[in-house]
Amino acid sequence: MPHSFDLLVIGDANPDVVLGPLDAPLSFGQREQLVGTGLLTLGGSAAIMACGAARLGLTVAFAGRVGDDDAGRFMRTALEERGVDTTALRVDPELPTPLTAVLTRPDGDRAIVTSPGTLAATGPEDVPESLLTASRHVHAASYFLLPRLAAALPGLFATARAHGATTSLDTNDDPAGTWDPDGVAAVLAVTDFLLPNAQEALALAAAGGTPADTPATAAAALAARGPLVAVKNGADGALAHDGRTLLGTPGTPARPLDTVGAGDSFDAGFVAAHLRGLPTADALHLAAACGALSTRAHGGTGAQATWDEALAVLARNGKNL
Repeated sequence: MPHSFDLLVIGDANPDVVLGPLDAPLSFGQREQLVGTGLLTLGGSAAIMACGAARLGLTVAFAGRVGDDDAGRFMRTALEERGVDTTALRVDPELPTPLTAVLTRPDGDRAIVTSPGTLAATGPEDVPESLLTASRHVHAASYFLLPRLAAALPGLFATARAHGATTSLDTNDDPAGTWDPDGVAAVLAVTDFLLPNAQEALALAAAGGTPADTPATAAAALAARGPLVAVKNGADGALAHDGRTLLGTPGTPARPLDTVGAGDSFDAGFVAAHLRGLPTADALHLAAACGALSTRAHGGTGAQATWDEALAVLARNGKNL
């Protein structure tokens, strides 16, 4: 049976308020600090990835939960304007839409403060089986912010794979710092692509009992558990390990205005390249280009690349896919 969507993304959707760059420590005591830029924009790792994939030409559906409030309506409109199908974006009648404040620094680092709202209530009932079976690929994000959904993820991924889909996971950070080794192990058994950043890869490897001292050794340790692992490593590019071979890309030179969402745009590029049949080395180059290009504007979605834009910047840097 043909698939209706290239990609189903499940996870978090919330507005981001991005403020920065803050060039001094954050002050309390009712001190007011001024920054150069403020932006209210679409946020949530899963939502940003969905928009990046749609921008790259994929047909994308989103499943998750928002509140019956202005923030939830903002998110639905923002996703739809970017070409994402929101039929499965459920409205919770009681809990509010999550909200995130992102404080950036001149060096690209950032602090993220989130009010979880509907996140803890989001569960497997928010992911229609009809979408799992009708999508070529299923991606999940923000594993540690969505405990009910996380617990169900092995079953959801298994259902998708049984109907011919591939799967990917970007855990993002764990606010509790435990990294849920048993739960993550169960998900990795049915995950085709694990897409952490370097710090997350090191933490996931250590929590799973195989401490690593570099992103490359962390990727190898995680790949031994089943998935191909593609690690985002900021200005140093990215690397991938399939359990046998280590691949790398130096990344795409950029002068970032804002790195919010760059990792999610990387995820979108990697999945889009996979669905187009590109080999892992080329998918890694394409994903790194998408991540770098997304930093041209403030917020996670304002400068996400089209497929042609990503190919063009790679060609200018001597990589012709």
